[in-house]
Amino acid sequence: MSKEQISNELMKLIKKAQIDEEQGAILYEFMAQKEKNEENKKILMQMAKDEKKHAEVWKSITKIDLKPSKLSILKFKILAIVMGITFAIKTMQKKENLAQHEYEKIMEELPEAAKMLEDERRHEKELYNMIDEERLNYIGAMVLGLNDALVELTGAIAGVTFALANTRLVALTGIITGISATLSMTASNYLAERADNNPKALKSSVYTGVAYLITVTLLVLPYLLLPAHMYIMAFAIMIATVILIIMFFNYYISVAKEEPFFKNFATMAIISLSVAVISYIIGALAKNLLGIDSI
Repeated sequence: MSKEQISNELMKLIKKAQIDEEQGAILYEFMAQKEKNEENKKILMQMAKDEKKHAEVWKSITKIDLKPSKLSILKFKILAIVMGITFAIKTMQKKENLAQHEYEKIMEELPEAAKMLEDERRHEKELYNMIDEERLNYIGAMVLGLNDALVELTGAIAGVTFALANTRLVALTGIITGISATLSMTASNYLAERADNNPKALKSSVYTGVAYLITVTLLVLPYLLLPAHMYIMAFAIMIATVILIIMFFNYYISVAKEEPFFKNFATMAIISLSVAVISYIIGALAKNLLGIDSI
């Protein structure tokens, strides 16, 4: 089919597909250059070659040399560096995937191109499922650290917020409790993994500890930044931070490991916020029953 015989609507789809494939070729090659794992490097280079080949097929139809924007390339490069190659790849795949009605349009006017598109998606999935990204192997360890920090620290900070009524005192309590809990959780995870004969027990415990410590830092930060009397505002910001952390982490897992987002998000959010509410009530009751005055 010649370019003149293709509808304007379909030509727009093909141009978009061409740009997406060109972008994929550039980004997969970039990720391959940054990758230390040789097997991952080979897979990414193969994906880059495949994307370039598919872009050439679309170019043979559009007869135009199309390139992605520099801003779009930069955005995905940053995404790959910060979030990892698996997350970046699957995010790109979602962007490239055509809607059902778009795919049907191509199938109707260009059945051979639609077949190529279907084969390409199947082959790409086979390739990126072969990628072995270290951080994904330690998702369980990170969940352990993150979840424990959210439940324990949210509860502890909520409990002392009303009792102490001073952001500086709450921050001090949170820092001491958080660092102690981080060391305890890291050591416990290491001993548990070693007992299970995990040869990477130390690395697993480090992932747990780092996830815990980052969470502690984010939860305590509002109390460090706000004046001493604004403890209610600090508490509200901390709760909002908890929700954002849970949302961000579960979104990452939902993309990288293709797990359900809303179910996991709701479970973690309900548990963490329930503990916070109960601890806050206990703190308020303890203050009144014990007759403790704010310093």
